[in-house]
Parts: sequence; C-alpha cells; structure tokens
Amino acid sequence: MHTIYYMEDDGDISASVTEYLSRRGFLVRCFSTAAGMRQALLKFRPDLLILDWNMPDGAGDELCGWARERWPGLPIILLTVRDSTQEVVAGFRNGADDYVTKPFELDVLYSRIQALLRRSLPKNPAFLRCDNIMLDLEAQRVYMEKEGRQAEIILSASEYELLRILMEHKGKTIARGWLLERIWDQKGSYVNDNTLTVTMKRLREKLFCPACLKTIRSLGYRMEDTV
Repeated sequence: MHTIYYMEDDGDISASVTEYLSRRGFLVRCFSTAAGMRQALLKFRPDLLILDWNMPDGAGDELCGWARERWPGLPIILLTVRDSTQEVVAGFRNGADDYVTKPFELDVLYSRIQALLRRSLPKNPAFLRCDNIMLDLEAQRVYMEKEGRQAEIILSASEYELLRILMEHKGKTIARGWLLERIWDQKGSYVNDNTLTVTMKRLREKLFCPACLKTIRSLGYRMEDTV
C-alpha cells in the first residue's frame, strides 16, 4: 500500500480526492496547512506528495522545493488553478514532477499518480536486512544470524508487520500514530495506543532486544544499522 501526503485547504476537494484514492488502495493523509505537512514530512517520508499551490501559510511550490532538496527521488504533483506558462515553469523548477490544473478529473489524477510511482519507486527487494536481522518478504519469515548460523524467529502477524514497516523505512523515524493507523486501523481494528506498546515489547523480546531497533522519545521508532 502506497502512502500519499496531500496538502489542500479546500475541504470539499480534499474529501473528494481522499475518498477516491482511498478506494483505490492508497493510504492518504491530508494537511490543510504547509506547516502541518512540513512537520509530518520530518517524521516520515511518504511515497508521493500532492501539493496545492495556494495555501494560507505559504505557496505549494515553496514546500515542493524544500521537499525536493531533502528527498530527490520523492514524486511530487502540484495542484493549482494557475495555468500560465511562467507558473508552470516555476513549479517544475522547484522540483515538481507533474502539474495538474483545477478543476481536474479524478481519473486523470489517479493515472498520473500511477505513472509517477511506476517511474520513481524502486522494485521491492526480496530480502530486508538490519544488523543481524533478515526479513524474507516473499516467504514472510524472519531470521537472525549468530555465529555464522541462521535461526528463524516466529512472529505474530502484527509483530511481523511492525518489523517489516520499520525495516522498509530503515534509517527513518516512524511515528506511533502512523504505525497504529497502518497496521490496525486500515483493517477496521481500531485499537488504543497501548496495543502498539505491547506489540513492540513482544517484538523486542523475540529479537533479543536488538541495538538496531530504537525508541525515539515522544516520536516513534526507528531501525538503523549499528555494525
């Protein structure tokens, strides 16, 4: 499931686009201000950005330029009522990959999102590694290496999903709220914050409290190589 961060200050447009993309399998987070999206981006890198040009606290192309400097490969689409050649060029100069003028057909936006993801996202690897932990994506199994030997670690479905997400985003801090939404809420299993705490505790115990699995106080969790 791809994650899209969507910045739009028009509530009706935001609701329409979010509902449409959610029905097509995307996880969409909406932001009504540039400051809100900027803060969220510092905690998690989504798979694609959709930015409205005119925002109450800043222009979308400015945020586009800021994001492009930090994540060169992040696909970005600008949404706007502006269609002058000068402004289109300005959007591309600030790092936009595509440009959609309002009003637009949702099917057209969806097609452009799909095209950008095909071009920009790398193919999923068969294995993920962090220190001595290896995750086999195809078999959905987890192994630990010790003294040249591999041992399989048996995880529950939620423990496996938590580990997979953290390993797929190795080196990035993943917010607790986002993990709750991604692992449980998307399946209709609305749970409280303690569920994540308990799942993480069990995961750490099964992995023998690895140094590569870190808690970032007041933010979330991160996995990063230590050796």
